[in-house]
Amino acid sequence: MKNQGSPPLQIHKLVPKLKQGLTVVITGHGKGKTTAALGMAVRACGHGMKVCIIQFMKGDLYAGEWDGVKLLGKQVELHTTGKGFCGILGNPYPRSEHRANAQDAVRLALDKIDSGAFDMVILDEINNALQLQLVDLEQVLEILAHKPPLMHLVLTGRDAHPMVVELADTVSEVVEVKHAYRKEIEPQPGVDY
Repeated sequence: MKNQGSPPLQIHKLVPKLKQGLTVVITGHGKGKTTAALGMAVRACGHGMKVCIIQFMKGDLYAGEWDGVKLLGKQVELHTTGKGFCGILGNPYPRSEHRANAQDAVRLALDKIDSGAFDMVILDEINNALQLQLVDLEQVLEILAHKPPLMHLVLTGRDAHPMVVELADTVSEVVEVKHAYRKEIEPQPGVDY
């Protein structure tokens, strides 16, 4: 059968006149902050970029992105440094262990940023870690100051600090309109984790 539609479009790649690394904050109480950041990682891979993801809170419950990211090969490095969400969902670890792990994550983030090996660094749930005082505002500001001019830095999690929002180039707030959890539907693989 012969195609009767119009010919395929010619695909063009936009090239900015001035390349610039952006600081992006994805915050809010709705579902999808990590998902949006992971989408940015996939998009960056499509442009041949190398990505590092550091998860500040996740680590005690399996998340599908751990194996999904492996399918992207050597383009993406993922580090789970947390012991789960501090103080919720029956998490058994003391606050001191959560803070120690978050402090390790800060050092890892600075090492990865300073390495020059990555075009994008995603700090997943760092806003939560800051709000819970597992990391200090001064440490997050230091991370922002260490960002090289051409590297993209993405910070996710609820309750982004106003100073972090002020320093960011792009800020998106994910708003919950409706969530299956409110109808007592358990978290579902591939959608919620």
